[in-house]
Amino acid sequence: MMKPLAQLIREIPKAELHCHIEGTLEPELMFELAQKNNIQLPYATPQDVRKAYHFTDLQSFLDIYYQAASVLCTEQDFYDLTWAYLLKAKVDNVCHTEIFFDPQTHTARGIPFAVIVNGITHALTDAKQKLNITSHLIMCFLRHLSEEAAFDTLNQGLPYKDKIIAVGLDSGERGNPPEKFKNVFQEAIKHGFLTVAHAGEEGPAENIWNSLRLLKAKRIEHGVHCTMDPSLIAYLKEHQIPLTVCPLSNVKLRVIDELKNHNLKTLLRQGLCITLNSDDAAYFGGYVVDNFLASAEQLNLNAEDIVQLAKNSIQASFIDETLKATYLRMISMVAQKFL
Repeated sequence: MMKPLAQLIREIPKAELHCHIEGTLEPELMFELAQKNNIQLPYATPQDVRKAYHFTDLQSFLDIYYQAASVLCTEQDFYDLTWAYLLKAKVDNVCHTEIFFDPQTHTARGIPFAVIVNGITHALTDAKQKLNITSHLIMCFLRHLSEEAAFDTLNQGLPYKDKIIAVGLDSGERGNPPEKFKNVFQEAIKHGFLTVAHAGEEGPAENIWNSLRLLKAKRIEHGVHCTMDPSLIAYLKEHQIPLTVCPLSNVKLRVIDELKNHNLKTLLRQGLCITLNSDDAAYFGGYVVDNFLASAEQLNLNAEDIVQLAKNSIQASFIDETLKATYLRMISMVAQKFL
């Protein structure tokens, strides 16, 4: 890859729309929090943790992911986790981020909902003031649990509606289709939440259709299996339904065998609203710029592709039109130096 393209990738403003905040827990912070909270980890060193990151599928990752999250106990822990991510986002010229969090992972351990959301949102507020990064927070339901459990989480989240813009659906897709959560999403919409959903990562194109039709998802997280249905590709293009693609994650979890075979370039050039994101950066080998750099190299993306991906990330976000226009102008100013 030519140096100017790498420079463009680093300099261009961008939004990150698919980031699980628990998935940004680096091993060093994991050990620091475990020691502080007197939690025993099944690893001797941070290096041992990294050696365990050889995943065969989504579930093999989730087993470690949920175990690691046990070190998050206090509001300060959630603040420190979020702030560490935001500092990396600043280096990557992320101007806006929309962060997922999984309250059920923590409330099941007896952590109060308020501890989780207040720790995260305090860091997001500081990021706007100190780092000039805007943000939104998205509350996800764990799809391997019941819809009843999701309803309970929704009810816990209602007092914090001013801090949470949307609800989402994540965790293991196999055997947990979108229709399982139709009722709780309908209830969330009644309360004014926007909706997004992980679909078409491990599951079929049908899961994407049902996320759109039954859950009224405004964005599809991953969505790479949309290529199984040409009519779905046509629909996604016509309605500019964003796909928040996470290439390094897809390779790490064996969704795609090699990055050079990823379909994101094809989908992008077909006119779909493709965005690039890190997913669970601490586990999958890179933050958002790392995903851009690897994709550019392995898929021979050009400067126009990079600019389009950056613009798509802003257009696909949940910020208002005025702020979108501001960020798009910033992208154009940087792009002029490279196009």
